[in-house]
Amino acid sequence: TGEVVTWGRVQFGGDSSSVTDRLTAGVTSITGNVKAFAALKDAGEVVTWGDARYGGDSRSVADRVSAGVTSITGNGSAFAALKDAGEV
Repeated sequence: TGEVVTWGRVQFGGDSSSVTDRLTAGVTSITGNVKAFAALKDAGEVVTWGDARYGGDSRSVADRVSAGVTSITGNGSAFAALKDAGEV
């Protein structure tokens, strides 16, 4: 598990400074789409950043992706998380 380092155009997720404190350790995978990223942490928490219209702001589902997520997938403009109980 590790730390996330981002760079590039801000509007495409190149700046993760709003969530840097949550990306310094424990990240096991990262997935992205056109304008956002989602990181999966070892405790099953999802951290997102980038354009909110493309899934870069996960506050509306924060209670459902704060633990128990086993994988994340993205398409052109959204993300879906698979939870340990098989819930999507």
